[in-house]
Amino acid sequence: MSTALDELAGNFATLRPHLVSVAYRLTGALSDAEDAVQESWLRLSGLDERRRSAIEDHKGWLTTVVSRICLDRLRSAVVRRERYVGEWLPEPVLGPLGTPASEDPLTVAVRDDGMRMAAMVVLDRLTAEQRVAFVLHDAFSVPFGEIAEILGCTVEAARQHGSRGRRAVADADPPPRTALAEQQQIIEKFMTAMLTGDIQAVAEVLHPDVVLVGDGGGKARTAVHTVTGFDKVTRLFQGLMRMYDPAGIEQARLALVNGDLGLYIPPQSASEQYRALDEHVDAFVIRGGKIVAIYDMANPDKLTTARSRAGS
Repeated sequence: MSTALDELAGNFATLRPHLVSVAYRLTGALSDAEDAVQESWLRLSGLDERRRSAIEDHKGWLTTVVSRICLDRLRSAVVRRERYVGEWLPEPVLGPLGTPASEDPLTVAVRDDGMRMAAMVVLDRLTAEQRVAFVLHDAFSVPFGEIAEILGCTVEAARQHGSRGRRAVADADPPPRTALAEQQQIIEKFMTAMLTGDIQAVAEVLHPDVVLVGDGGGKARTAVHTVTGFDKVTRLFQGLMRMYDPAGIEQARLALVNGDLGLYIPPQSASEQYRALDEHVDAFVIRGGKIVAIYDMANPDKLTTARSRAGS
């Protein structure tokens, strides 16, 4: 016979994709997002029957709890990132191509444009308060009165946080999603051009102002500082092709990275001629048929989930 707690667990499972989406957008870290969602369940299931029955809107209650947990993590992350080696990028969510849609919360969540890597990078530029206010109000239609309670501020202050976040996102202007077929054509052309050293072909797919942002966290090799411009990015890749075995790079496979097409590059051992290759996940931003940004994620701490979802 089903118990009240069983029914509660079933309702929570239905809400889980929404909660994961909220938590990941707020933190940019899968581990933090999953921990926040699990903690919200523990708090809900830990209430006595009287207090649980008094909750009229479980979705709203859980969203508030998850948001408060994520706000605490965002505020503490400021200190952690001051000590971080190199650039910091959000943790990627991978999905292999050709996999049928599932009810996995992460698969469901990244279908939304706001979960794309370009959009997540923009969110990381906001303050914790701006991020919470903007995401909750603009993405999930949470009233500013409730956001003010989460932030511990006035309603007017919550509105200001949301407005500033909105302006920052609008100023960043991430390009709209390019069709996957076009993404695949451009990325494959770029990889072929790099492997063959065809600079003319590279020029056809790299924007003149392309940027490359690497995140190794001091634990894997990638660019420590942002590399800007066609010449510098091209020279960087040419150097990499000399240091690493092309056969290993050829093992890179296409994968969905936060809903867009990207690359999963498995690790490779060192040889007499080449260095050991760290595991990488690359996300691309494409505008007008050219790559305008490359996000190279190599910090192994951020690739645990990506590794399992890539099937490696």
